[in-house]
Amino acid sequence: MHLEGGELGERVGLALWWAALINCEHVDKSGSGAVPCLSCPACLRIGAGMYPDLVVLDGREGSIKIDQIRELRPLLGEPPRFGRRRVVVMLEAQSLGIEAANALLKSLEEPSADTCFLFTMPQRERLLPTLVSRGWVLTLPWPDPLRPLADSVREWAVSLAEFLDSGRGWFEKTSVKGALDMSQALELVLACQKALTEHLTGQEKSPLGKALACLSEQGVFAADELFARSQEALQVQVSPALVADRMATELYLLIHGIPD
Repeated sequence: MHLEGGELGERVGLALWWAALINCEHVDKSGSGAVPCLSCPACLRIGAGMYPDLVVLDGREGSIKIDQIRELRPLLGEPPRFGRRRVVVMLEAQSLGIEAANALLKSLEEPSADTCFLFTMPQRERLLPTLVSRGWVLTLPWPDPLRPLADSVREWAVSLAEFLDSGRGWFEKTSVKGALDMSQALELVLACQKALTEHLTGQEKSPLGKALACLSEQGVFAADELFARSQEALQVQVSPALVADRMATELYLLIHGIPD
């Protein structure tokens, strides 16, 4: 199964919920119309990340490499050690390298009846088409760009707005090691997209929305493209601070009409 859309936390939560569903001791083998109890030993161990038949390769921590896939493949030929099914979860599978993704194909072409795979990603287009074609795709509701920002992201959005106005303070903030992670950077891009929507509808309420109000018509199109490129760069594991710095710099140039 390929799980796309929603927010990062929703995708991760649903992946674990699904692993619990097909191994819950109070759900029959078909799983039809049932939900996991979340209280039996299997559900509790899956929730704690201590279930022997749950394998998680976490793309949030960096690229999923071919060596990890090679280590996984011998396990796929064995029956589950504890539960009904072995579940292999590839969190944020857009982090799969080309070699790693190709190495997975044989296992997906000749699946074991006792093993299930679940891939999570923002959009299915982030995966190789040959991987997507071998499973079902479930699409969660897309995030609402107008929802309130988390406090941690709001702080970054305010700092970015101040930089776009004065040209100061931003790089001192992003240069702190580990200050901005990928999840926060993605949320910051979403905040910029929300601010652009505010500008286009004449409802500039946030500091970022007011900063982007200075964009020309051509600048609006350039900013929209910039946000899409920034999001794509983050999905392929480019440094969050580097992406944020590039985005902030290009926005500043657009707003102030400075040729890049």
